Amino acid sequence: MDPDEPTGCVTFLVRHAWLSMRGALATALDEHGLSVQQYGTLLLVAAKPGSTIAEVGREVGTARQSANELIAGMERAGLVERRANPSDRRTQQIHLTPAGEQRLADAVPAVRKVEAELEASFTDADRAAARAWLRHMVETLDG
Repeated sequence: MDPDEPTGCVTFLVRHAWLSMRGALATALDEHGLSVQQYGTLLLVAAKPGSTIAEVGREVGTARQSANELIAGMERAGLVERRANPSDRRTQQIHLTPAGEQRLADAVPAVRKVEAELEASFTDADRAAARAWLRHMVETLDG
């Protein structure tokens, strides 16, 4: 589909790219016993320890209830732990366990390999432009 054609739509091109990429990532992450959402959650919590379930849900693109189920499964697997939020008794903070930190560290090279393979035909300028455009879209849409 050509984005310059009347039937083309950047939104659907981005969605199609994500779904295709997600499939490739899922295969790589399966070797590490992780789903794409679990990997994203580990990345998020590593970057922002103490995130709440609602924050995790927003970042991984799921409803709070689904995020709660995701976290519960990861907690059972020993990858994350919930702690009381000292500033809000109604929420809990999510933290990686040592096992979660290790699983993430083991999975990152597999994800980077998939990304490198997908970008192999890109020039440095192509790669920089694509990343700049994606960052700009996120910043614009997240306001």
